[in-house]
Amino acid sequence: MSNVFITGSGSGLGKEAAIVLARRGHCVYASVHYEDEIESMQKIATEEKLDFHIFKLDILKPEDRNMILNYDIDAFICNAAIGDSGSVIDIPINRIENVFETNIFANLQTIQLALKNMISRKNGRIIIVSSLVGRIPFPFLSPYCASKFALEGFGICLKNELKLLNKLSGTNISVSLIEPGAYATGFNKENIEKKYEWMQSKSYFVPYSEFIRKNETKIWNFLEQKPYDSIIRKYIHAVEDTCPHFRYTAPWWQAFGVQLGRIFGM
Repeated sequence: MSNVFITGSGSGLGKEAAIVLARRGHCVYASVHYEDEIESMQKIATEEKLDFHIFKLDILKPEDRNMILNYDIDAFICNAAIGDSGSVIDIPINRIENVFETNIFANLQTIQLALKNMISRKNGRIIIVSSLVGRIPFPFLSPYCASKFALEGFGICLKNELKLLNKLSGTNISVSLIEPGAYATGFNKENIEKKYEWMQSKSYFVPYSEFIRKNETKIWNFLEQKPYDSIIRKYIHAVEDTCPHFRYTAPWWQAFGVQLGRIFGM
């Protein structure tokens, strides 16, 4: 069994993955962003007598991020993320910066901290939660999509760099990407709604906002999956597989659609 540290585990897929991994016997250190997210998870840990440690950690704060150095981590799951939406034509740049600050820069700093202990003990796994929209983007969701594209790029570079380090120094550290498709956690719909805070009055798309909203509702109602079992299995595989894959994707039909789209130049 492993010591697993997972960020952004207060809700959605991160919460489900943290609970399932603890139930499978792993020692799970689950960091959450909000204090009120702790109680429900702690209740499960107590009732089921799980080796499950839940605490508040804001990855944007250096003093919080440095807490990672205090843990002996076998698998670090970089799961924390926020999102936003709007037209590339006129979205306020500060909204993009806000997403990038969390999804790229803060996450990369947590990865670097986790790697310090892994390199010193010559073993470990870095698991980065990306997204299928980090391979084929979705219109009006560019801040989130672009941040996940960036994580994909950093993940590929990190994989190849660690492969060289493993060869030269005898370490055994792997990198995996988990790429969820659309799941009905509420995260996607919350993000696509954010653009209507400003786009109905300040955008070139003002006359078409209701058309866009109705069209998006149809698309996401079709795409979003529940339950989450298919993607949670990928978290489990990334932690437990003897030879971890570089990419874990689900649901399969959305991942297949992305592969086809890339082949045909989408």
